[in-house]
Amino acid sequence: MFRGSAAVASGLLSVHQLRGRGWIRLRHDVYADSRLPQDHALLCRASLARLPPDSVVLAGPSAAVAHGVHSAASPADPVHLIVVGDRRVGDQAGTRLHRIPLDPCDVSAVALAGGGTSVAVTVPARTAWDAAVWLALPDAVAVVDALLFQGVVTPASMREVVARLADRPGGRRAGHTLALADGHARSRAESVLRIRLFLAGLPMALAHPPIFAVRPPLAWPEFRLALWCAPDPAAERVMVSEGWLVVRTSPRRDFGEVVRELREALHARGWRTKRKQDVMESALTPNMR
Repeated sequence: MFRGSAAVASGLLSVHQLRGRGWIRLRHDVYADSRLPQDHALLCRASLARLPPDSVVLAGPSAAVAHGVHSAASPADPVHLIVVGDRRVGDQAGTRLHRIPLDPCDVSAVALAGGGTSVAVTVPARTAWDAAVWLALPDAVAVVDALLFQGVVTPASMREVVARLADRPGGRRAGHTLALADGHARSRAESVLRIRLFLAGLPMALAHPPIFAVRPPLAWPEFRLALWCAPDPAAERVMVSEGWLVVRTSPRRDFGEVVRELREALHARGWRTKRKQDVMESALTPNMR
């Protein structure tokens, strides 16, 4: 990765060569070898290349990518940055600047994939907190689930950051969102489905709970109901033989149809809708502060 103007000025490349197939333009005046994986980590490196050193910290979903959660952000997503102190940093396309307080204990150094030097990123617990404040609820929980599943963050460290930042803008929203995380979810799709079902009015499902010798993707053990996202006849037979009800879904099924089937199954198993789900509006509205 390099600055195009510097390469041309030094005579390494001509303007015509810079526009060739061998290079890709990532940001204004920032180019890279076109053979590099064009992922979010590469865009993070490109955004940082245009900014003064030590002026920003990678945060939220971008920091999650730096910590190894590659599903946290795609190449189409903006790079999230927290501006350090009162540093003057101008907006640039493809980035989202956050001018919010950042405690020294919330910053660490991580080597981005493909980069030779470490960059400043928020620590995993603060990364989860920021994602909970900035992203829509299903996306935020998916990021936090992945951080927990990969062992990057611990429930104890999340409880600490929630308590410490409780009075900050978005603190209540972050607390409710992080409380919904489940470190047993094995994919972003499972996390998003679990939260979408919850927001549709169903009780919160558990991800891969240990039931006999199997672990269904989502289950409601209290009601002996399991939801399988891919066929597993042997595991399903074990559960059915023990009195469980098994429901199947797939990306091709209508979501509303799945909700109706699960609601009917839960009612048949004794579940009764009591009151509005215990999720505060601050955890449902992405722009709530």
